[in-house]
Amino acid sequence: MKPKVSLLVAMRNEELHIEACVNSILAQDYPPDRLEILVLDGCSSDGSWKLVETLLQGRDNASLVKNTRMTQAAGWNVGIGLAAGDIIGIVSAHSELDRSYVSSAVATLQRTGADMVGGPMRALGSGFVGDAVAVATSTRFGVGGARFHYAETERDVDTVYMGLCWRGVYDRLGGFDEEMVRDQDDELSYRLLSAGGRIVCDPAIRSTYHNRATLRSLWRQYLQYGFWKVRVMQKHPRQMRVRQFAPSALVGAICISLLVIPFSRLGILTFLIIVGSYVSCSLGASLIASRQGAWRLFRLLPIIYATLHFAYGTGFVLGLIRFWNKWNIGTTRHEGLT
Repeated sequence: MKPKVSLLVAMRNEELHIEACVNSILAQDYPPDRLEILVLDGCSSDGSWKLVETLLQGRDNASLVKNTRMTQAAGWNVGIGLAAGDIIGIVSAHSELDRSYVSSAVATLQRTGADMVGGPMRALGSGFVGDAVAVATSTRFGVGGARFHYAETERDVDTVYMGLCWRGVYDRLGGFDEEMVRDQDDELSYRLLSAGGRIVCDPAIRSTYHNRATLRSLWRQYLQYGFWKVRVMQKHPRQMRVRQFAPSALVGAICISLLVIPFSRLGILTFLIIVGSYVSCSLGASLIASRQGAWRLFRLLPIIYATLHFAYGTGFVLGLIRFWNKWNIGTTRHEGLT
């Protein structure tokens, strides 16, 4: 008998995307009696609750649950406490799963012996800005060297997009850290690796992610990523990679050079070198990305890259300021587990 799988969707005000997400779960080729769906709603103020309620009406092994603590980590913890599956997977409300997503993930877990598996993050944009964001976040210059963004073959990774793991992983680790408003899946992955676990990314586990479609929403998203990455670093310093410091180093160097300008010509020279080097790299990366069939996006890609890097870097600097007194304090809260 196939193992029972529980998919957890934590949402809040996702009226635009949740229908496609839930429908893709309902369309899975995995046996329906072995697939549980738990949608955790963080007190949505739009039509998300009603929409999901209609989609799940009359469906066996499907529930819509209120997440009063609202955050994604809290929602997933509530789901873990309620889930009946042997395997538990988290699902982004912005995602659509390929029909074979669950069956491929189960096969990979069983074949590899990994503790957690997932597939590459394949971004899908909407509109001119959304299309440019999808391209930029699928390049190394845009989002660094995280292998789950580009994996073309099965490989071990540090973290993975929408991980699926055996229930025992959560029993051992205690669920998601509810302090983390963002980067909660990264933080869990680091704890798993520190405990000797193994994470595998398999391109056969296919899905698409509907990325942000405005510069404002993209800035806010990556500002939060950078901000909360500081807490991940403080809790798991050995898991950090050099690439993760690049945006904050860029922001810091520019700010310092600007502060020096009134007192020294060296400040002006340093500022021009830093900005000039960044612009040259950004234009080069945009040219390379555009050659892959996105020429119409060339003029926008440098702006998208700058938004990604400066938002993340600014968030990281703000996080250093906000959490300056929390070094070596790694308390983890898992209030949603029951």
